Amino acid sequence: MAKVPASDEALARITAGTKDPAHMDMLEAADELALLAAAIAYHDKRYHGADDPAVSDAVYDQLVARNRALEARFPSLVWADSPSARVGSPATVGFGKVQHARPMLSLNNGFSDEDITDFVARVRRFLSLDDSDELALTAEPKIDGLSLSLRYEGGRLTQAATRGDGSEGEDVTANIMQVDAIPKQLAGTPPVILEVRGEIYMDRVDFLALNEAQEASGGKLFANPRNAAAGSLRQKDASVTSGRNLRFFAYSMGECSSEIAPTHWDFLATLTGFGFAVNGLSARCLSVAELLETYKAIGDARATFSYDIDGVVYKVDRHDYQTRLGQVARAPRWALAHKFPAKQAQTIIRAIDIQVGRTGALTPVARLEPITVGGVVVSNATLHNEDEINRKDIRIGDTVVIQRAGDVIPQIVRVIADHRLPDSAEYQFPLLCPVCGADAIRPEGEALRRCTNGVSCEAQRLEWLKHFVSRDAFDIEGLGARQIEQFSELGWVKLPADIFRLHDRQEEIATLDGYGETSIRNLMNSIETRRTIGLERFIYALGIRQVGQATARILALHYDNLERLLTAIAPEANNEAAAAELVEIDQVGALMASDIITFFLAPANRDMVIDLASEVTITPPDRPADDSPVSGKTIVFTGTLAAMSRAEAKARAESLGAKVSGSVSAKTDFLVAGADAGSKARKAGELGVTVLNEDAWLALINL
Repeated sequence: MAKVPASDEALARITAGTKDPAHMDMLEAADELALLAAAIAYHDKRYHGADDPAVSDAVYDQLVARNRALEARFPSLVWADSPSARVGSPATVGFGKVQHARPMLSLNNGFSDEDITDFVARVRRFLSLDDSDELALTAEPKIDGLSLSLRYEGGRLTQAATRGDGSEGEDVTANIMQVDAIPKQLAGTPPVILEVRGEIYMDRVDFLALNEAQEASGGKLFANPRNAAAGSLRQKDASVTSGRNLRFFAYSMGECSSEIAPTHWDFLATLTGFGFAVNGLSARCLSVAELLETYKAIGDARATFSYDIDGVVYKVDRHDYQTRLGQVARAPRWALAHKFPAKQAQTIIRAIDIQVGRTGALTPVARLEPITVGGVVVSNATLHNEDEINRKDIRIGDTVVIQRAGDVIPQIVRVIADHRLPDSAEYQFPLLCPVCGADAIRPEGEALRRCTNGVSCEAQRLEWLKHFVSRDAFDIEGLGARQIEQFSELGWVKLPADIFRLHDRQEEIATLDGYGETSIRNLMNSIETRRTIGLERFIYALGIRQVGQATARILALHYDNLERLLTAIAPEANNEAAAAELVEIDQVGALMASDIITFFLAPANRDMVIDLASEVTITPPDRPADDSPVSGKTIVFTGTLAAMSRAEAKARAESLGAKVSGSVSAKTDFLVAGADAGSKARKAGELGVTVLNEDAWLALINL
């Protein structure tokens, strides 16, 4: 696992990774997720707790988006305290604590028109609405301020609290009593208990005047109006807050003792009658086209506003629909923040480097003249593959436009041809591996060129070893990417079996920085506990191309033991028959069979496997039940399950003898649909596949 930096300065410098998650292994992802979790927690504390953000909102959004992308690719790495399940930060010391009657949630973000279309489509599917059924949404400017909850009893303001971590915030009642923009006694006839939520902010003119006064008095300057508003609200001396011209827009409801209005739009109108300011740019929309029109209009005019906004929030209008839609871990299903895109920037490509991955894939990376985009310094950008380079005609020395909008991975948008140097030459993708010099070939029909030297290539070997010790493989605690690189450089670990011989090097390990008696003992114990391993984990750990966890288990169930597998695929065996046998296995195709055979026929790989097997005990796979209600059935899971994770559900289904597939087809017996079920549910309906909700699924398997 990656070592998390201890200093604030180091945490502030952590940026989102640039490697495509599809080309990462479990260990790499776990390391980056650990760093992201630490960085996001640090920025949450700075932003929500100290009102002193260390980075721009765009940079923070990139960290969150990168975390979400990695978790989507590696769901087994999603922990209970993941940033994706957190809101804000704990209430700070110095103010009393307030437990919110209803959680103050964060919002999921959208960045493209497609994201908005998908959001509205998800809402319609969840509510089972036809295209002819009206679905109204409000579009409201997303104010860049501090979220606030105001509690009124009998129309009188009794409590004000910040969002905090979403469950518990800070009691800022005394200071809010000094803010003229917030009504202390509501007009009209409000409910006995009414909790109004909104955003407290500071106009740009007032912000500039405040900073001028701060500078004149030698006080601290605020980075932006949001920072100034939050700092003004959290003053220990309420009279200081009184001297700051804070403003407030109301936009939602918390606890309420009686119904005010059936829709959010009507609720906003009612709030104005109570004496609250509601943003006049809000609009009620009946289609995606209207949402996008409103977004564009607000975005085009944002420079003329007296306050800062960073996007537009869309909310399902009907309150009964909001109730039905509910929420996921940290955000409501009925709302989405459509963020404004990050600005593009121009820079120069200084070099194109080729990275070599575990399977030999050559991935080009552009080394850029460092440039700030959306608040973060960018010096690298993935080029994906040689076709992408050719399509955009990207050359070393080119001036290019780059962006980080939505996708946290910096991308080259286009080349500025007018700036191209006269002696510019087309980039020639290497035909040899840049690490070992072996032939790099591009198999027909594939986008990536690959080194043919296998684990004899140092780059492949290192990535392969990192995969070997990863969580879903041998899962050796204390032996991460850094240790693998260190031990490999020293010549102690060249092949997997060498890991199990490290006990002979304990005296040498003790001479290294960071290794004491306890840490060495813990490492040795971790290694020893992995000397017994299931066949499916063993196969997965080998890093065979196209063989993931599911395929590894399928192979383990088919061959039952390593000896039979090695006998079936051997230099002296009939490998045409072996290929035919593999293809007959469910979910194993001809290309995958070819990769498996190629791996086990390679002398170096075969010797490595036999050597490794001599150091460990391999246990046969647990056989699934053959008398359960789902034995022999093909199951597809979609959406979010409440009782268990998708990984748990899959494991449970397989243990009962079911086959779990990732796609719906005519051969699918059951689709288990959790919350936010998407296109799979629609396809299942079209094919007449039986669709079960989570409760029906649990009842079927007697849980």
